[in-house]
Amino acid sequence: MTKRKKIIAVIGGRNCSDAQYRTAREVGRLIAENDAVLVCGGRTGIMEAACRGAAEAGGITVGILPGDDNRDANEWVTIPIATGIGLARNAVLIRSASAAIAIGGNYGTLSEIAYCKQFGVPVYGIQSWDIKGLPSVESPEEAVQLALQAENYATKTQRNNEDLLCV
Repeated sequence: MTKRKKIIAVIGGRNCSDAQYRTAREVGRLIAENDAVLVCGGRTGIMEAACRGAAEAGGITVGILPGDDNRDANEWVTIPIATGIGLARNAVLIRSASAAIAIGGNYGTLSEIAYCKQFGVPVYGIQSWDIKGLPSVESPEEAVQLALQAENYATKTQRNNEDLLCV
């Protein structure tokens, strides 16, 4: 039987500062180096940077795209998944992950954070929203370490609450 890889979501805006881009790229690299799969929205900004870091480290990246064309994914996405469901894809993205790391972001990121809280998926923020329930971390290393450690909790919570949660 093949052991499944951990899946870590990286969420953040399609526009970001250079510093946020570097942070997301480092997060992606660390996810790949820890043999986990990176899942994101598959587009530009934070998503592109995280995918780039993971791809450069030989990792697998999955882009859950809002539109119906796989070609809309950034060049660093290994597996593009065209959903054709617009922003509703945020729920699919978070449901696919065992933990999430939010970097910067606007209202789309806020909705993904809300899905994390609703679905019991641990989420950690780096220079992201200052809201109750979103632990702020200082570095990519800390964020990835926490996300990897939280995986079993998230999977257990999702399994235990499967019949109770709906979108």
